[in-house]
Amino acid sequence: MRRPVFLLLSLALAVPAAAQQRSLGIFGLWGVFAEKSRCFIISEPLRPRRADSGRAFASVGWFPAQGVRGQLHIRFAEAKRQGSAVLLRIDDRTFQLAGGGADAWAPDGRADAEIVAAMRSGLDMSVETRNVRGGLMRDAYQLRGAATALDAAAIACAPKR
Repeated sequence: MRRPVFLLLSLALAVPAAAQQRSLGIFGLWGVFAEKSRCFIISEPLRPRRADSGRAFASVGWFPAQGVRGQLHIRFAEAKRQGSAVLLRIDDRTFQLAGGGADAWAPDGRADAEIVAAMRSGLDMSVETRNVRGGLMRDAYQLRGAATALDAAAIACAPKR
């Protein structure tokens, strides 16, 4: 299971940006960041978050030391209901994600690759599931700039020769 990498990503996002992150730019609605051990792109949902909820985001990360490239991570503003499906839609394609707590990710590397390919050519992305109270949680993202952001992160974390 690939969950530990996501937990590291979640913890690192909580560290102040000035502490270790280097911004590589903003492309559309996607930011690109690099650190010693990883690179990632990240965006917040289009709708403003409620003051009483957590901070939702979608990201794709590269972890060169672990051989991980293009790994999707979704964070909801609150925990999902156990057993509820998490569906990611990119234009007319639907992907089922694995999830636990407030996090979701692709079930394997092949699904990550398919999702990243769809993000490169897609216009809109949404992810939905049920919260612990049974209510629908749905976050929407625009993919404008995502392809360029993906390229910038992949280049920044490419093996050095």
